[in-house]
Amino acid sequence: MTLLRAAIIGGGHIADSNHIPALKQLSDRVVIVAVCSRDLEKARALADKHGIADAFDNTHEMYRQCTPDLVIICTPNNLHYPQTMEALEHNCHVFCEKPPAISAQNARDMANLAAQKGLTLAYNFQLRQSSEWALLTRCQADGLLGDIYHIKAHFLRRRGIPGWGYFTNKEMQGGGALMDLGVHVLDLALCALGYPTPDQVLGNTYDFIGKTGGKGLLGDWNPQTFEVEDAAMAYITFPNRASIMLSASFALNTQADKDRNLEIFGSKGGVKLFPFTLHTELAGELADIQFPYLEETDIQLKNTTAFLDACQGKPSNVCTAEQGAILQEIVERIYKSAERL
Repeated sequence: MTLLRAAIIGGGHIADSNHIPALKQLSDRVVIVAVCSRDLEKARALADKHGIADAFDNTHEMYRQCTPDLVIICTPNNLHYPQTMEALEHNCHVFCEKPPAISAQNARDMANLAAQKGLTLAYNFQLRQSSEWALLTRCQADGLLGDIYHIKAHFLRRRGIPGWGYFTNKEMQGGGALMDLGVHVLDLALCALGYPTPDQVLGNTYDFIGKTGGKGLLGDWNPQTFEVEDAAMAYITFPNRASIMLSASFALNTQADKDRNLEIFGSKGGVKLFPFTLHTELAGELADIQFPYLEETDIQLKNTTAFLDACQGKPSNVCTAEQGAILQEIVERIYKSAERL
């Protein structure tokens, strides 16, 4: 099998700790040929750390010299669109970090170009690869849930405003807790419903804690430069009357330091995803069934594998370009709804 040639764009933590280790474990399918970062010293250091031959500080030279087959984009959100479009124009498959972009039109343009070129564009929503999610899909296929009609999805931090990076910079990130955390559980909720397009989206965003300051659990942040929402809440409905209640926060005065979960309600049964519990009726009695022996899994490795499968035309459950465009439209509608209130 001919090895696929991969290039990494972005020299930060997500490339170093997630994508490069996963690609190296798949060395029978892919070889990393280059790292590109605006900081050449940073790119060179990351390449040397992982035994990657080439490092660049501009993508033009990278494409000219390395001719990759696929590109992994690990940069701030506002760079996802231009870097994805450039990669597709160079006939590369693209595996992009979440969220897809900072606007719905950008995400739609990315999907359209990928389709026009016949290339794979996918997004790194790794929670799809958890053992809990695999079990949920089996429960759905076996008819244990019936018709799913409501989902509560939340990803909450008590005081988890990042004290580093660009997370509070609206121009670079496009938003805060919704863009960074909420999209993960929104993706799962949409998957459970078959990724439909909603008919109504109602949202609120808040920045009370972010702009006031206080004790942080992920480092100190500057309330004077805090530009994004620290919490977002939304209610999303679909033409078949299904609905999603979505909550995301960097900072919320709640008990748990971190709380990420989905509660899924169906006509025959329901599920709490983490830890997985099936709420149902059995032998004429109400029952809560737990699954204590689910295996731990490397969700990044599995998602990278799913991306490579998609590139090679194999069955895959990676987040597609079309799904990314639908998700980004919903995110934008949440923000627009919040602006009108």
